[in-house]
Amino acid sequence: MQQHGTMTAMTKEMQDCVEACMSCHTVCEETMSSCMQMGGQAQMQIMRALMDCSEMTRMCADMMMRRSPMSAELCAMCAKACDMCVEACMSMPDDPQMMRCAESCRRCAEMCRTMAGARM
Repeated sequence: MQQHGTMTAMTKEMQDCVEACMSCHTVCEETMSSCMQMGGQAQMQIMRALMDCSEMTRMCADMMMRRSPMSAELCAMCAKACDMCVEACMSMPDDPQMMRCAESCRRCAEMCRTMAGARM
C-alpha cells in the first residue's frame, strides 16, 4: 500500500514529455482541420493517424500528470501512435502543416520512448 504524501515531484524529463504531448496534441488538432479542408479519400488514412495521435498524446499527458501507474505503458503506446502519425504526415511532404505535425510527433515519440523506459 502506498502512503499518502509519497508522491514525488515531476522530474524535468516528465515535465518536458507532458509539454511535448500537449504541443503534439495541439498540432494534430490543427492538422486535422487543415486536412478536412482538403477533403479527398487519401486524407482518410492521415485523418485516422491524426485522431489516434491526438487522443493518445492528450491521455498520455493526463496520465503522467496524475502519476498513473500505467504511465510507462501509455508512453510506449503514445510513441507508437506518434510514429504512425509521422509516417502519415510524411506522405504529403509538400504540405507545410503536415511537416510541422510530423516534426512535433517525432519529438514527442522520442520523449515518450525515453519515459517508457524510465521509472516513473
